Amino acid sequence: MSERPLLLIHGLWDTPRLFRRLEQTLLERNPNLQLFAPHLPHQLGATPIRQLAAQLDGLIRERFGPQTSVDLFGFSMGGVIARTWLQEWGGASRTRRFVCLGSPQQGTLMAQLIPRWPLAGIADMKIGSALLRDLDAGRDRLDPLQCVSLYSRTDITVFPGWRAVLPQGPRQALPVLTHRQLIAHPRATAAVADVLLAP
Repeated sequence: MSERPLLLIHGLWDTPRLFRRLEQTLLERNPNLQLFAPHLPHQLGATPIRQLAAQLDGLIRERFGPQTSVDLFGFSMGGVIARTWLQEWGGASRTRRFVCLGSPQQGTLMAQLIPRWPLAGIADMKIGSALLRDLDAGRDRLDPLQCVSLYSRTDITVFPGWRAVLPQGPRQALPVLTHRQLIAHPRATAAVADVLLAP
């Protein structure tokens, strides 16, 4: 199993407590795994994703320095924050594997009518937003990474569910119905752990 720290990035309206079930599953399988789940205050969606990625960069450097190799996992909006860090803050150069779960990497229709002011972070997840266009233009920065996208076909938070995928790497639909079940249902948690702990 990997000796790299595993970073867990939460989504909108969540905190690192979201990952308790997943952390328990991971540590039961690998007690030596080092987990880091930083808190990124979204201010109810008002904080732009690029600003959150900058905060994430500072927290990673504070915890691990500038060079430690890591694995990265992002749930929901956390996956877009993580991808922004990878592509725009040099994170790809120190990351081996990037796994996103129910993450609107291609945007979500649920954000389309949200105004940029005062909810810039949510507006960043609109289909065709400036941020997502920039990330797509620089997607080759993800080529050296092991990228995996996990999603639910019936997700109505990231809607339609098939938009919750990265441009690189395998994609796997999990056997759950809702966005929250992706991170809370035991079947989903087990499947996520399989991917995160793969050699």
